[in-house]
Amino acid sequence: MKKDDTYEKIRKSARTRDTVRSTVTYILLTIWGLIVLFPFYWMILTSLKSYSSYNSEYVPKLFTDSPTLQNYTDAFTAVPLARYFANTLIFTLATTALMLVVIVLAAYAFARLEFRGKGLMFTIFLSLMMIPNELVIITNFVTITNWNMRNSFPGLILPSVTSVFYIYLLKENFEQVPDELYKAAKVDGTSDLKYLLKVMLPICKPTVVTITILKVIECWNSYVWPRLITDDEKYFLVSNGIQEIRENGFGRENIPAMMAAVVVISVPLIVLFLIFHKKIMEGVSRGGTKG
Repeated sequence: MKKDDTYEKIRKSARTRDTVRSTVTYILLTIWGLIVLFPFYWMILTSLKSYSSYNSEYVPKLFTDSPTLQNYTDAFTAVPLARYFANTLIFTLATTALMLVVIVLAAYAFARLEFRGKGLMFTIFLSLMMIPNELVIITNFVTITNWNMRNSFPGLILPSVTSVFYIYLLKENFEQVPDELYKAAKVDGTSDLKYLLKVMLPICKPTVVTITILKVIECWNSYVWPRLITDDEKYFLVSNGIQEIRENGFGRENIPAMMAAVVVISVPLIVLFLIFHKKIMEGVSRGGTKG
């Protein structure tokens, strides 16, 4: 009887420790979540305040008594924000589509095809990741300028149609597919291209989806290269269009209108991430695990 009482006390003590540990963990995660989400809340709150209301606040308030959507109207009328959106959409879709073609074929070649010097070539290829991005930008700028492709969509798109990291990630994922499938397909007379499209891509779909989403986010947030290669407003993207909004649209002091523009620009990416965040995590975990 005493032994049973002792075991029961031990179980209760273990349950109590687990409950306390879980409670503390959830409290810390909640606090961290609030810290992370607060900038987004502040951005949306500020965008709903009128210019006069915002400037009259000597101490910033965490709420507003008279929200207004006028700032969002101004975001599309003071500057050609719709054109920036259209340019960004063209740039994002074209760049992502071309990049997928390039990295899928390159990753498949490194993962499945046998040719002389493959290991050395891939090592040299990976070493490109060690080159500072600033040097690549300078080289790309000189090349695009010499080709007279500044202020054009090809000039914006071409330097971004490949990625060493994405090729490596997809190659590692391709190599997880059993070799027996490839050998069986070759026995049946299946071409490499058909095997890639019918077998490899469906199996590795989570990683391909992840790369696609990450590339879309990367293109949408691209700032340095579009800012460097375009000085014609007709080719501005939403990222470098923000500077035009600040300088020639609302002015430096109209913070609520600026925040409204930032909210409008941020919403597509937030929605995209919320929809596909599980796919992103699944693809990254599969791409980083071998065997």
